[in-house]
Amino acid sequence: MGTVAPNLMEVSATASVHKENGVVANPPKELDAGALFVLKSQGSWLHCGYHLTTSIVGPVLLSLPFALTLLGWVGGLICLALAGLVTFYSYNLLSLVLEHQEKLGHRQLRFRDMARDILGPGWGKYVVGPLQFGICYGAVIACTLLGGQSLKFIYLLSNPDGKMELYQFITMFGGVTIVLAQMPSFHSLRHINLVSLILCLAFSACVTAGSIYIGHSNKAPVRDYTVKGSAKDRNFGIFNAISIIATTYASGIIPEIQATLAPPVKGKMFKGLCVCYSVIVTTFFSVAISGYWAFGNEAMGTVLSNFMGDEKPLLPTWFLLMTNVFTLLQVSAVTVVYLQPTNEVFEKKFADPKMPQFSTRNVVPRLILRSLSVVVATTFAAMLPFFGDIMALLGAFGCIPLDFILPMIFYNATFKPSKQSLIFWVNTLIAGVSFLLVGVGAVASVRQIVIDAKTYRLFANM
Repeated sequence: MGTVAPNLMEVSATASVHKENGVVANPPKELDAGALFVLKSQGSWLHCGYHLTTSIVGPVLLSLPFALTLLGWVGGLICLALAGLVTFYSYNLLSLVLEHQEKLGHRQLRFRDMARDILGPGWGKYVVGPLQFGICYGAVIACTLLGGQSLKFIYLLSNPDGKMELYQFITMFGGVTIVLAQMPSFHSLRHINLVSLILCLAFSACVTAGSIYIGHSNKAPVRDYTVKGSAKDRNFGIFNAISIIATTYASGIIPEIQATLAPPVKGKMFKGLCVCYSVIVTTFFSVAISGYWAFGNEAMGTVLSNFMGDEKPLLPTWFLLMTNVFTLLQVSAVTVVYLQPTNEVFEKKFADPKMPQFSTRNVVPRLILRSLSVVVATTFAAMLPFFGDIMALLGAFGCIPLDFILPMIFYNATFKPSKQSLIFWVNTLIAGVSFLLVGVGAVASVRQIVIDAKTYRLFANM
């Protein structure tokens, strides 16, 4: 059984009082149970890279060929590259702000803490906190739905006449998630997230190889790379595609991931981001280019659907099974990562930081509350199998502000660059354009919900 003493000593050492020009910086504060137990600061930059990769690189990247159908070759690849550059820049800005705060003796461990200290208490409590919680818990629901769909796909491949329905598979996936949710801290996921990194490389390689194989086979569909639809549909399609790409690159938990780093944190986040983005470049571009090349403007919402063909699968059953097993295992890791903000909130409210982490006083509420949160997410996933459309709307309102707008504002507010400097105007431009995308992306998402509404049914077997 562990005790809290080592962590308190660690924090005290890293948050020791600094003196700059004779001014005493902020003295260290005693950590609450959420920060102490869930956001343990014990990881290396490699562990950080694993966490970052799992939070960004997931099965959602299988939608990238579809995004290219809405933009075409040139527009699609430019948007894909530009979003990668902007998010890498944005996440580095967040890291620099966090490092600066640590240097002043006030290490911020959560997104809402940054908003509270930089923009004011109301921003953390009423804006950033709810936004982040909604996005992260929404991601848990979406991942649970995706896990259930992957299980059903595997089941139907092995038993084409099977009668089991989607909600049953979602329930099975939720049962596995309840077990994984009991991992005590974000740092304790480091080995799971290393496996997740390997798995995302594996399923991306399978999808890329499958697309190339189909493209060169006699089963290859007739390829057309023109953007389909009326002028109105094409315009809305552009913003849908940008929203898909932005959401694919989104994380929403960068401060919480940096909080897992053992002090001093300077320079470690940049190394972790380099690990993450090397995987991103490898997977995102290979899947997007090969999938769009093989299927053209017939690429579906997930390229795995194209592999099934109109009448029979275009790839061997064993290959489809292997790809889906990789996807299923990886999405389980993504689900647990996005449970961490919820776990941290529960721990802060209901755990006692003065008691050992694994004491009965702390273990019982942890077990009950984490299990309950997974049960609720699983219920929503089973009830709302069309949750992907809702998540697109949440993504427009949450992912873009958290990952494209707030980092620019935090940097300008913290370091106060001159209004004549390039970095000030680059940050302002990115924030301004992103703000416009929030509005347009929300409108496009609502339009898609209206179009799809006729197919919505609770507990539908989709």
